[in-house]
Amino acid sequence: MSKILVTGTMTCDPSEVDAVLSLLPVHIKLTRAEPGCLQFDLWQDEVRPTEFHVTEVFRSEAAFEAHQERMRNSDWFRVTGHMERDFKKSLA
Repeated sequence: MSKILVTGTMTCDPSEVDAVLSLLPVHIKLTRAEPGCLQFDLWQDEVRPTEFHVTEVFRSEAAFEAHQERMRNSDWFRVTGHMERDFKKSLA
């Protein structure tokens, strides 16, 4: 069974930065508590504040899909779902 690695960026409009930052702590906490989440880091770029970087590792494809399902039904996705994402998913 292969682990799933996701890396990349999410970009928002300047007017959306505060909303993203307000939801960030809960999104990180909930994701890290998911079964099968081995690593989840999400942070704001220091130079480009509208850009957020992510590195996530899940134990399996099933764990990653469960994360996606939970995330799609969250406040995080309701606010950020339309934002540009440039993510790369690979086997770790």
